[in-house]
Amino acid sequence: MSLDDLHTPSSASGRRERLVTMPFLAVTSAALVFFVYIGLLVAVVPRFVEDSLGAGEFGVGLTLAAFATAAILARPAIGWAGDRYGRRRLMMTGALVAAIAGGSAGFADSLWQLLILRGLTGVGEAAMFVGAATTIADLAPPNRRAEAASYFSVAVFGGIGIGPVLGEWLLADDRYVLTFSVAGLIAVLAALLVLAVPRHLDQRAAPSVRVKRRFLHPAALWPGIVLGSGIAGFAVFAAFIPEHSRDLGLSGAGGLFLTYSMVCLVLRIVGARIPEKIGPGPSGTIALGLLATALIVVATVPEAWGLWTAAVVFGVGMAFLYPSLMAIVVDAVDEHQRAAAISSFTMFFEVGTVTGGVLLGLVGELFGKRAGFAGGAVFCLVGLVVLWTRVVERPRPVALESPDRLIPVAGD
Repeated sequence: MSLDDLHTPSSASGRRERLVTMPFLAVTSAALVFFVYIGLLVAVVPRFVEDSLGAGEFGVGLTLAAFATAAILARPAIGWAGDRYGRRRLMMTGALVAAIAGGSAGFADSLWQLLILRGLTGVGEAAMFVGAATTIADLAPPNRRAEAASYFSVAVFGGIGIGPVLGEWLLADDRYVLTFSVAGLIAVLAALLVLAVPRHLDQRAAPSVRVKRRFLHPAALWPGIVLGSGIAGFAVFAAFIPEHSRDLGLSGAGGLFLTYSMVCLVLRIVGARIPEKIGPGPSGTIALGLLATALIVVATVPEAWGLWTAAVVFGVGMAFLYPSLMAIVVDAVDEHQRAAAISSFTMFFEVGTVTGGVLLGLVGELFGKRAGFAGGAVFCLVGLVVLWTRVVERPRPVALESPDRLIPVAGD
């Protein structure tokens, strides 16, 4: 079987339409480089907060919350801009904003300065991700959008896996200015790679189509809540593992992040068609059940082998969390609402991060990191309930052709 056979569906004429094309690869390459930048900061920021700024676990949680809250507040404008002005421009702008914010973080000498920069990074990441994910949905055949999301997410999780290893190598003991500066340059490189995305593929609304800014697209609500529940578990894992791993005798968390990401990456490639075939119910159950299991292992097994086991289980769970939920949202809307719907759906990455960062960060501060991990498992189990009562129960998303069906921003 050839590579084209793997990536091309059968059409009515018997020909196979390619899924992985040069534009598809251009978008995923830019995303891969950008998420190396994000992954680098995932490993370095918690150490910077605790070691250089002395802000403790709650300070780490606040940096996650600043990143996520800014991204949430910017989402209405990001979705509107992606539909109105185009995905390519959105990707470029997001990468450059993130580059400036990330590259400057090493010069922060107080927590409030870092929180502002993390907020700007969150806005840049949201714009880059929404632009890239929407372009992938534009390029994918309608019956293969979950598969396309799986392949695209390889770039996301590959970058998040590589970034922490690179970050810890650059950081050594305390080379924070150097590490953050290199991170900024990596984001600039991602912006340059966006130039390889052909201009004629940049979807935008026709002048006659009215594109409104909305706070939340209804097609994204319940799938987004399920996604956010799993991300809350990931947020506490990402925030506390760097220090927790050192408490248990490891030199750092880079190997754990790499293991988690590589497991997720391999499953997203080899099993790209599985989420679409088995549907959101089984996919979400596998995802949230395994995420909860991994967090319980970390909370109850104070040994290094428990961390490695949890990293593997976490990777399997995350591989199943996103693709089929994403396809539900995309299939519910037309192309002129696509960026807005995807922006609303992916906003729940940040909603979950805020929840995991603030609430579980506070739990970790008061009762210890292991209690924070247990709290993350609870959120995953809540997501399972929502999945089976609100998503699986409604297998057909409501078509949303009328902009009046959308939930407006206050004052719109």
